[in-house]
Amino acid sequence: MKKKLLLLLLLVANTALSAFAINKKPFTIPEVKQWKGAEGELALSGRIVCNGAEERQVAQQLVDDYRLMFGTTLSVSQGKAKKGDIVLSLKGAKTLGEEGYTMAITGQVNIAAANRKGLYWGTRTLLQLAEQNEKHALPCGFINDMPDYPFRGFMLDCGRKFFSMDMLRQYVRMMAYYKMNVFHIHLNDNAFHWFYNGDWSRTPAAFRMESNWFPGLTARDGHYTKKDFIALQELADSVGVEILPEIDVPAHCLALTRFRPDLVSKDYPPDHLDLLNPNTITFCDSVFTEYLEGKNPVFRGKYVHVGTDEYSNKDQNVVEKFRAFTDHYIRLVEKYNRKAVVWGQQTHAKGTTPIKVKDVLMFSWSNDYSKPDEMIKLGYNLVSIPDGQVYIVPKAGYYYDYLNTKKLYDEWTPANINGMKFPERHKQIEGGAFAVWNDIVGNGISDKDVHYRVLPALQTMATKMWTGAKPSFNYEEFLGKLQTLSEAPGLNYAGYYPAGVVLEEATVAPGAVQNIPQIGWNYRVSFDIEAQQEEKGTVLFSFGDTHFYLSDPVAGKIGFSRDGYLYTFDYQLFPGEKVRMAVVGDKEKTSLYINNRLVSDLPVRKMNFGKRGDMYYISTLVFPLQQAGAFKSKITNLKAESLE
Repeated sequence: MKKKLLLLLLLVANTALSAFAINKKPFTIPEVKQWKGAEGELALSGRIVCNGAEERQVAQQLVDDYRLMFGTTLSVSQGKAKKGDIVLSLKGAKTLGEEGYTMAITGQVNIAAANRKGLYWGTRTLLQLAEQNEKHALPCGFINDMPDYPFRGFMLDCGRKFFSMDMLRQYVRMMAYYKMNVFHIHLNDNAFHWFYNGDWSRTPAAFRMESNWFPGLTARDGHYTKKDFIALQELADSVGVEILPEIDVPAHCLALTRFRPDLVSKDYPPDHLDLLNPNTITFCDSVFTEYLEGKNPVFRGKYVHVGTDEYSNKDQNVVEKFRAFTDHYIRLVEKYNRKAVVWGQQTHAKGTTPIKVKDVLMFSWSNDYSKPDEMIKLGYNLVSIPDGQVYIVPKAGYYYDYLNTKKLYDEWTPANINGMKFPERHKQIEGGAFAVWNDIVGNGISDKDVHYRVLPALQTMATKMWTGAKPSFNYEEFLGKLQTLSEAPGLNYAGYYPAGVVLEEATVAPGAVQNIPQIGWNYRVSFDIEAQQEEKGTVLFSFGDTHFYLSDPVAGKIGFSRDGYLYTFDYQLFPGEKVRMAVVGDKEKTSLYINNRLVSDLPVRKMNFGKRGDMYYISTLVFPLQQAGAFKSKITNLKAESLE
């Protein structure tokens, strides 16, 4: 009896202690810099208290995002704060800088910053804490947070693969949720000619900006209007993200030389502009000026990237011309009160012609093209974007298909540039970035293929550029906990769902709308079908520009289209046929099952191009579910399952 009583007392004591335990550091991406735990948790009242125009702007953004995430509308008011209120203030210490903030979670949530961006970042932390609690309560404690590095970027190659403006806008929101603050958009480039029988005239090339001065320069297969690009920058600016546009010259310029064949280099490949022709400067000046001049310029941010990488260095005279060209475009950008950004090239292009250094930001990407220590000695401020560590080239067979996030999380910071290590927070290393290069054009890579590669990289790099060398959580904890966070408020671009049944419908009527827009890898979508004669092009389900066909537009087979590609399974339904159909998709292939038997699949296809290597053709599908098509067949017992 005494033993039972003792055990009961111990249990009561442990329960009491746990109720008043000091909260451990909560998980966020990026990890907060300093945390001092307190006891218990705070239930939010549903009210935001703030004074001042800028505070109210941030408060309204929090209202909008909170509603998207949790379906609850917070109110905004002035006056004295009560228990559970969120208080926003721009009276934080100046030492917090542009991006720092403090957060005290006690009887209220007090977020203070010296600048609007810091205050906004504080609300991102609040949302991440709230979404990890079933009741959206916050752990009590104190946060003091600011980044190790002011430049935390992501580069997307839109020159070789077009991404919709809608996707770019969603990426802005995603970056903001993880406090990534520079979105670098690579606006022109070309494919590799060896995948096109060595024929430069057949090699895809694109310039993605609308041009009124040179209308024929703009890509016809996808481009950004000036109006939409300005709106993108306005959105980005409102959430603390800088849009960094890049026009890459004088190499990677097949789109430009195709428009102006008189400017093609006479000694180097056709994607090189002729640096010996004075008309090259005249033309490129006009290209940049169109987007930089006037009271309402297209390029709005403080940075403009002018490219200047990978030009041939075989002839020293041309090297000197290249150096003069680089210096010229640095100064042209500065003429319009912007800061110039360049790819590192001065180790590769050694010479005597001076290139401006002061106030120029250099992307340190290859130690062969620009040794980081040499560039620092020259006086450059660097962005660490080492190709051997943070370059993604989807399914190319070189660089990374998916970044090695464990190695990056455990070992990398911006102070590690392709193995050359500098002191943490070196005054000339402004930060870092990672890149997605879409080198292999026409290989079936979709926006979702890219996204599934970007998201884990973005989450990892955000942490490593904010909290630097020593995160508190080990990689396994990080990997497990990040699943609890959204991509961004209200955003699920990947179509990710935990394992289990995501959607069930007894009957799917033509034209019906499902509340699940899509389901991402790894999934199984199955249904019973009593087939009728369907016209070619009959859609079963669609979401955006992705369509799943009961009868594809060409052959009348089961198939799908997305990103401008059409894929067909080797299977066709007969009128009157009754079967159970299932589609299974993962990051490598899409498979069709009929009555639980695999009848056709679309795996990665390898195509050999001799000494130049292989191309891998991708046939993946994130399955669309939102909009049912105008079909005649009877569809019953629909089930969409996540197999994660």
